[in-house]
Amino acid sequence: MQRKSLDLWVGLFVLLGAAALFFLAMKAGNMSSMSFADTYTVTTRFDNIGGLKPRAPVKSAGVVVGRVADIRFDDKSFKALVTLNLDSGYKFPKDSSAKILTSGLLGEQYIGLEPGGDINNLAAGDRITMTQSAIVLENLISQFLFSKAAEGKEESK
Repeated sequence: MQRKSLDLWVGLFVLLGAAALFFLAMKAGNMSSMSFADTYTVTTRFDNIGGLKPRAPVKSAGVVVGRVADIRFDDKSFKALVTLNLDSGYKFPKDSSAKILTSGLLGEQYIGLEPGGDINNLAAGDRITMTQSAIVLENLISQFLFSKAAEGKEESK
């Protein structure tokens, strides 16, 4: 009887460990926040998406209102075409703007939506036209270095 009780506890412990590993895998894959709520799809174009990835959150006022569904390159406009799945419970005006932001200094990138003032709301298939691309840290550093180098040349004259 003692052996069966021990086997039961070991089996329970193994199942608990497997559940914990599954939870960690879902968190690492950004799949833990999967939602089966109704969504509507909108598209937007960016000059540079930086490190934005599919399944990245779409936030407004810090609240997750959707997810990035797809990222493709448009060879006609030479821009990134980003498809967003927004939860049906959240309605945004047609003149809303989208920008790519970063959580913290070097954190994950997400899309921030800022509502506009239009009385008509975005619907499935609409396009957000006002966008701001990702800020690429390497570009900022190179601009800073070039400006410092230009200051040094002017002082030496």
